[in-house]
Amino acid sequence: MTAARPRIDVRPITEDEIPDWTRALNTGFLRDPAVSDAEIADRGSYIVPSRTLGAFDDGRCVATFRSFAQELTAVGGATVPADAISNVTVTATHRRRGLLTRMTAQDLAAAKDRGDVVATLIAAEYPIYGRYGFGPATWATEWTVDVPRAGLDPRWAGPEDGGRVDLVDGDGVRELGPGLHERLRRVQPGAIDRSERWWQVNTGALRLDRYSWTEPFYAVYRAADGTVEGLVAYVCDGTWSDAKQPLNTATVKNLIAVTPAAERALWLHVCSVDWVVKVKSGWRAPDDLLPLLLPNPRAATVTTQADWLWVRILDVVRALEARTYEGTGTLVLDVVDRAGTAGGRWRLEASPAGASCTPTTVSADLTLDVAELATLWLGDESAVRLAALGRVQEERAGAAQVADALLRTSRRPWCPDMF
Repeated sequence: MTAARPRIDVRPITEDEIPDWTRALNTGFLRDPAVSDAEIADRGSYIVPSRTLGAFDDGRCVATFRSFAQELTAVGGATVPADAISNVTVTATHRRRGLLTRMTAQDLAAAKDRGDVVATLIAAEYPIYGRYGFGPATWATEWTVDVPRAGLDPRWAGPEDGGRVDLVDGDGVRELGPGLHERLRRVQPGAIDRSERWWQVNTGALRLDRYSWTEPFYAVYRAADGTVEGLVAYVCDGTWSDAKQPLNTATVKNLIAVTPAAERALWLHVCSVDWVVKVKSGWRAPDDLLPLLLPNPRAATVTTQADWLWVRILDVVRALEARTYEGTGTLVLDVVDRAGTAGGRWRLEASPAGASCTPTTVSADLTLDVAELATLWLGDESAVRLAALGRVQEERAGAAQVADALLRTSRRPWCPDMF
């Protein structure tokens, strides 16, 4: 008879266990498992041990899970408190033992008790998180621009609207960037807040020994009155042809803009840098303006398109009441949640003036899993399409069209960040 395996302990870590937890994290991500003193000190400066879970087998950490406080922008600009999940790994020797399920359940229960409206994550693999009630709520697209084909005027010397593009350094970005990003995330559904540490890491003020650092070029767009309305960070390689011709590629690391004028000026700036023949856009919203800013949009080829921010609804009422609605209507949703966290039947009454969501016993218009509700919540997905796929069930004919009229947005949500 095979001896029963001892139960693995899943619990928050202590500060003394940060090195072992970090080693397990590196192992799970197939990185060098060695842990330096600098890495331990860095992690200890920002992780919250009570929200950092480990699975321990005979004292050794074999799975990792971390969450932290986040603000997520809903449709209309209101922010909701989110439980942001990251650093999720299970060591290869301990797969298929339910460790992820236990860690996720423990974290989501704590998030619900704290009053978080949603949980969020960036999924490394698509099939994993749907079974925990997460659904893909934003998507991201990357373009590669063939600059010589783009049809841009080679004599372009800057904006013609009275604004200007200026290069700045990392200090300038740390001064100007946070306020600009705050303006963006107040109007961009799917955007999240950025910490001071984010700005330090992404401008090289804080350099992590496990990553190489290349100093980007930074450019800001200033409107005619001097107001900063956009910021771009990009790096360039040093490729030359055999005939000693420059064939550089510029890769955009980050571009945020709060006006179309700023977005246009910054894209044209990057595409007009001498010696640059290709521009990689980085992860953008699927309906980004970039391709159509070019005289020849075909010069911008989609390199990758993928799901990005995943959302898990923890409080249906607060989630649906937090966002705005362009139309007027009533919808009764029967939300199925196998975890018992957010299930129930809810009556949504919405208009441009506001919304109310209340429990009800009347017949449902739509039946859907909580993961599908998350997919619809930020306005990107179509209930009609989900119904055609069998992922949403119409209990009343035409209810999916009513849902689309209420929930879908004119521009697609976008999360500019990975976490």
